[in-house]
Amino acid sequence: MFASLLSVRTLLVAIFMLMAGSGFLATLIAIRLDAAGAGSLAIGLVATAYFAGLMLGALRVTPLIARVGHIRAFAAFVSIYSASSLTYALVDNWPIWVALRFIDGFVMSGVFVCLESWLNRVARPDNRSAILAAYMIALYSGQALGQFLLNLQDNAPSLPFMLSAILLSLTVLPVALTRIAEPVMEEISPFSLARLYDASPLGIVGVLATGLMMGAFYGLGAVFAQRIGLPLAQVAVFTSSVIAGGVVLQYPLGILSDRFDRRRVIVGSMLATAGVCALLAFAEGPLGVFLPGALFGGFAFALYPLCVAHANDHLTESERIGASSGLVLVYSAGAVAGPLLASLAMGLLGATGLFAAIGAVAMLAALFGLWRAATASAVPADEQQPYVGLPRTSTAAAVLESEVIDAAEQDADS
Repeated sequence: MFASLLSVRTLLVAIFMLMAGSGFLATLIAIRLDAAGAGSLAIGLVATAYFAGLMLGALRVTPLIARVGHIRAFAAFVSIYSASSLTYALVDNWPIWVALRFIDGFVMSGVFVCLESWLNRVARPDNRSAILAAYMIALYSGQALGQFLLNLQDNAPSLPFMLSAILLSLTVLPVALTRIAEPVMEEISPFSLARLYDASPLGIVGVLATGLMMGAFYGLGAVFAQRIGLPLAQVAVFTSSVIAGGVVLQYPLGILSDRFDRRRVIVGSMLATAGVCALLAFAEGPLGVFLPGALFGGFAFALYPLCVAHANDHLTESERIGASSGLVLVYSAGAVAGPLLASLAMGLLGATGLFAAIGAVAMLAALFGLWRAATASAVPADEQQPYVGLPRTSTAAAVLESEVIDAAEQDADS
């Protein structure tokens, strides 16, 4: 296993540096806009622009990468992101930041497709699970550690943007110097929404709800923390605790979903998310938000892979890649709407409106899950597809995820 990870070390270093340099920008931009007096709606528009760019990129970047090659495309995408990071320090105007965040989302989608299709190229039946796990660790650890770059802006407001540009620029090096052969790009055609819903109503509704919740949190979570009185250093701890909680609880919940009716685990996670949101809506001070924040991340982050696994329970092997890529797009659509929903709630209710809105979405999704459990038969536990923890990044991740499931099924049958 260790040898297989060494073979993709350049890609893992690249994703870690990329997330360390870009993962905190959403938090930093939201904090800057809030400090400048921008309203919740303006902050929400800036946040939703990123997810809109991410969604469009998922539909458009594959032909570009196929035309110029992975290394050139990756270098171009990262260079644009680096230039965008510096532009935030030069131009303090939120409508321009909306355009910049849309560009950020589009090029980030290209970066994810490049890296994940490369991982698909290297993965073999005996190392797919290890590669996917290492990829997720690199992604989430980079994102969590990058939050602490927020603390560097007290005496030099432009410094975090400069460090972001430096880290993003350096990300090109391990990829440009890699000896891994470039993969052949394959166009993945996602299922229609009607076909997805027919196959798994709870799967598609759960993924959409998860996109709404996570888009809202990533767009306005830092604003919530700042408005309830947390200093900047503790805002970074709060956002990092949410990400860390998401990593810790994914696999325990996944194991439960493999052993019991997966719908019960999804509904339980939705209800737990709603309950934690109630705690956060009335939280005061750091002691009141750090632990609930970690629990929120733990349950909310697990919902996407749980819902994808539930959808896979109702699909054939040949349908999984198209369905999983379609679910990525459904998640992205939810993430586009999430910041706008949260900004309206915060405009009406103040800071607590963020988790009031997220909790309401979680509760509605839980009620839908309960209705599905009462009206449709469960897939027997021994016929469920194995749970696989996976990121919500690009349609290319669907290929690796599907192959990991296939390998796990073969191991179970042998």
